[in-house]
Amino acid sequence: MNPIRHEFRLLVRARFAAAALLLLALLTAASVAAGLAEIRHQRQVIERILPQQATDVAAIAEWVGKIEDPGSAAYYTFHPTWDSPSSLAFAALGMRDAAPYILRVRALGLEAQLYDGEAFNPELALPGRFDFSFVLVYLAPLFVIALFHDLWSSEREAGRYVMLQALSLGPRLWWRRSVLRFGFLYAALALPFVVGAMLSGASARPLAQILLLIAAYLAFWAVAAVIFARRGWSSATNAATLAACWLVLTLILPTLSHIVINRAFPIGQGVELTLAQREAVNKAWDIPRETTMARFFASHPEWRDTPPLPPEFHWKWYFAFHQVGDESVADLVRAYREGLEARDSAAHALGWVLPPVGVQAALTRLADTDLAGQLAYQDRIRVYHEQLRRFYYRYLFNDIPFRAAEFDKAPAFENDVQSH
Repeated sequence: MNPIRHEFRLLVRARFAAAALLLLALLTAASVAAGLAEIRHQRQVIERILPQQATDVAAIAEWVGKIEDPGSAAYYTFHPTWDSPSSLAFAALGMRDAAPYILRVRALGLEAQLYDGEAFNPELALPGRFDFSFVLVYLAPLFVIALFHDLWSSEREAGRYVMLQALSLGPRLWWRRSVLRFGFLYAALALPFVVGAMLSGASARPLAQILLLIAAYLAFWAVAAVIFARRGWSSATNAATLAACWLVLTLILPTLSHIVINRAFPIGQGVELTLAQREAVNKAWDIPRETTMARFFASHPEWRDTPPLPPEFHWKWYFAFHQVGDESVADLVRAYREGLEARDSAAHALGWVLPPVGVQAALTRLADTDLAGQLAYQDRIRVYHEQLRRFYYRYLFNDIPFRAAEFDKAPAFENDVQSH
């Protein structure tokens, strides 16, 4: 009989091993299905933005068209932005589970709007939502341990080990069993993922990269299991030792490292930037308007020669001090972002030492759901907000009437998201 076929039959007949492989395949399929469902929901929500926006703008245009006031148009009109998910986002939801992927902005100060949604530092070292990355990083090692911990000890405990060694079958036997079990574990993870990736329309290159990542991560745990399994301990001791290694490598050390990283790179929260910006805006009511306009014209000289402010309230002063408020917290915003990026870089560096952290980071990067993806979305919002301000400033600072037809001329958000 073919040795591989014989080992296959033995593996299938082993109820525990067969049940473990089936359970891993079911968990993987469930995680892929859950990820696809979540991304489908997010896409549906995004698809509803533009029809809703058209309805909202029509209602505002009906009113503003009568008074032709550009300030009212700019103040009351919200403009949608969105971060479309990549084709691999289903595999690792990452920050899409915590940070907003839709944000409606006005031409007012951006920082208060941007950080109301709070850009949380990604918890690369901690478990998150049940998705494919969760199954791969946290659950798959347990199945590797279950199938590899007793490769040698089971034969010793059954009294067959000496006979197998005497027949010179040892090395080839253990190699075949290891490869066969590894192959089935890999298939239980890779096949459901490939099906999900095909349904999602993922391209070949990132798909191949994740498949290699799965193989490398499983190989790490398989090698670790084999090292302990060959030490001559009992099956129970091997299993307990490997389970302790799993606990330390996937939960304890990443959590402690996460605490250390946060203390090494202390930063506040986005809401603190919101409060600082709003405080600067509120102070503008108590200082001379000329002071505010001088600060605004210093960074926007192109509007300096426009008609001066009238004695009464004027919208261009209001929008000017909102922009000055944004500029007043620019250093805080830069420091906050640099702090987030420093934490993220440290977490990625940690991944070279702790494979679970590294795999999680690699998956979210390939899925474009990590901090870099979130910050890229914020950058697109900033570019769009600048376009909105320029659009409305033309009417505000030149006292040009804003008629209903002008709403159609407002810039539209372009989401040039990376797509895999």
